Amino acid sequence: MRPAFTLGVDYGTNSVRAVVVDCSDGRTLGTAVFDYPSGTEGILLDPRDPHLARQNPADYFVGLTTSVRGALAQADAQPGFSRERVIGIGVATTGSTPLPVDAGNRPLALDPRWRDALAAQAWLWKDHTAAEEAAAITETARRSAPEYLSPIGGTYSSEWFWSKIWHCRKVAPEVFDAAASWVELADFMPAVLAGVTHPGHIVRGVCAAGHKAMYSEAWGGLPSREFLCQLDPGLGPLRDRLYTKAYAADRAAGALAREWAETFGLPAGIPIAMGAFDAHYGAVGAGVRLGTFVKIIGTSTCDIAIADARRGIADIPGICGIVPGSVLPDCYGIEAGQSAVGDLLRWWVEVVCQGRESLHAELSREAARRAPGASGLLALDWNNGNRTILVDPRLTGLIVGQTLHTTRAEIYRALVEATAFGARAIIARMEQYHVPIERVVCCGGIAEKNDLFMQVYADVIGMPMLTAGSPQTPALGAAIAAAVAAGAEPGGYDRFEAAQQRMTALGTRTFLPDLAAHAVYDELYALYGELHDTFGGVRAAHGDLGSVMKRLLALRERALS
Repeated sequence: MRPAFTLGVDYGTNSVRAVVVDCSDGRTLGTAVFDYPSGTEGILLDPRDPHLARQNPADYFVGLTTSVRGALAQADAQPGFSRERVIGIGVATTGSTPLPVDAGNRPLALDPRWRDALAAQAWLWKDHTAAEEAAAITETARRSAPEYLSPIGGTYSSEWFWSKIWHCRKVAPEVFDAAASWVELADFMPAVLAGVTHPGHIVRGVCAAGHKAMYSEAWGGLPSREFLCQLDPGLGPLRDRLYTKAYAADRAAGALAREWAETFGLPAGIPIAMGAFDAHYGAVGAGVRLGTFVKIIGTSTCDIAIADARRGIADIPGICGIVPGSVLPDCYGIEAGQSAVGDLLRWWVEVVCQGRESLHAELSREAARRAPGASGLLALDWNNGNRTILVDPRLTGLIVGQTLHTTRAEIYRALVEATAFGARAIIARMEQYHVPIERVVCCGGIAEKNDLFMQVYADVIGMPMLTAGSPQTPALGAAIAAAVAAGAEPGGYDRFEAAQQRMTALGTRTFLPDLAAHAVYDELYALYGELHDTFGGVRAAHGDLGSVMKRLLALRERALS
């Protein structure tokens, strides 16, 4: 068989990464990373509003050119590689990250008139300025269209498509009026590569549409014009300028335009896979299958599982979405996650402790010497709100049990444990609704670098923590989708399962739960549940907050004895 290769491009929170992959075994032949130059580590902020997070679309274009050229240049040095044998390109991005575009499918922010307008930029996934709009969407849907909420866990999020666009209409109506359409980054970049010059011609993916824009074929696509007009009369007409159909990842979003083919030295017309969110393609790159729970661990986490679409699945309250075809064809993609994980640890180490990045390793080593429960601390992992199960961006963090002897390493460990408790709550919610979870596969920088983190997760959850074989699973998943989009082309695949079997593997690092530690964490998790439900406003909350500190002290004394 002639060798074949695909490109995977992964647009992250702070940078874009490109990889060149061998379709026969998933081996990476070249990789390059481009850090976004705008704002603070690529994020446009507003000191007056801590909930605002935008990105400059110009960074996406420069990042595409620089990262792909760099990855191809590395691959050129590998024996047997040929640019003529690159058979497809796939793109993964953050999300929901919508951006306003003009009638030529050009981001408004590239127009000098809107260059300095924050509302004209890409609205990054972690932008929480639209909390009021999200609450209103949820309440309106509960009254008049409850079916819209069923697949997304019952609550619409401020991180998602309609919330952000409605907020733009309120705070920057001139930007809203100037936009011919709005496009998710996951759909926009494949369209750019395909040379699409009209937003109405963009092929939209069901991943972004179903999980973030309340799209479902069950009710004819996007929410009805009447429903959107109930929210705001200006949103209804926008529906007609968006899309009527969204597609699963087993088809192409377009073909590589000649301009980009010449830029990269690649064959014109090769397929561009359907765009999808980084977590969903990350799950593909981690080898997701029935019974697998994939944790993509980064600044936040996104958790992905799948279920057989032929069997049906119950609605799961508090989950980010259950969407057919959003991860693999013929399967429901189930998404959950936590709003701050790496960001939470970074806040403690680099903001509060004023340390360099190397302090993470120092605190991890010191914290690893402490036994579970020995610090007497318990934390909630809500410094950036709660994404699952409470779906409330206005919840905040909490650390209970501090004394004058508490160390920064003990707090570091308590924060790691808090994120692990949050992860356990998500797994428990899925299992409660009969989603089988037989193994947990972790990927992302923390999974690769932080042994303390992984061991705490194994001990808290009580399951082995497996690691993905690739350190770049979203980019690899996008490259796998490109190999499937290539289809009958020599070296391509007709099914995702066949491509995954050849192109993915588990890593060599596995973290097994310690039974004694797990028993202690069972007790701490019960206390976490009391804090979670009480401070999270759960109506059926029950717990004795007045005794939490004393019970933590009793656990501490026992751990130190």
